[in-house]
Amino acid sequence: MFFKRRPKSPTELSDEELLARYRLEGAVADLGVLYERHMPLVFAVCRKYLRPDEDAQDAVMQLFEKLLDTLRRHEVSNFPAWLQTTARNHCLMILRARQRAGPDGALVLHFPDAADMESAGVLHQGGDATEEQELTEARLQALEHALADLPAGQRRCLELFYLEKKCYRAIADLTGFDLGLVKSHLQNGKRNLKRYLDSAPNAAR
Repeated sequence: MFFKRRPKSPTELSDEELLARYRLEGAVADLGVLYERHMPLVFAVCRKYLRPDEDAQDAVMQLFEKLLDTLRRHEVSNFPAWLQTTARNHCLMILRARQRAGPDGALVLHFPDAADMESAGVLHQGGDATEEQELTEARLQALEHALADLPAGQRRCLELFYLEKKCYRAIADLTGFDLGLVKSHLQNGKRNLKRYLDSAPNAAR
């Protein structure tokens, strides 16, 4: 007599198995296990950027609500690293929205580094973000200076694409640029940032 193997409970599954099953079946319970498993990591990331702790907690909840849709549509490998980058970018977007209320709406200090920008670009194309790098204060400061030196069009397109997660068409609608110019601003902006960061003392280390 053959016995059916007992299905694994969600807590017995790996991140990869939970993600695959969630994409297939959409069971929120599977995402709930991932939430419980990785919530301390996400909260630690959010707490680095947002104060008081209540704001960081709110950001964690907002992020996982967004993941309900994102993880159904995108296949993700190295989930902890991807989640850490996604959490950080989510916090940066919150900070960017707050800064709009400032005297000049300038973006100060906090911005993804070159590796994060490439990861965000991959996500826009439906791929995976598999690398995670720690930001240093020196690199953040160098990046702030680099952004300030960019032409206004390049800077605006970079902010919309990487911080506000806008697609090319949405950026074109918001800025009045045609699609070709949007892509050109993004490519040239990334190139100029990389050139600046590569040449800035201690910024790349």
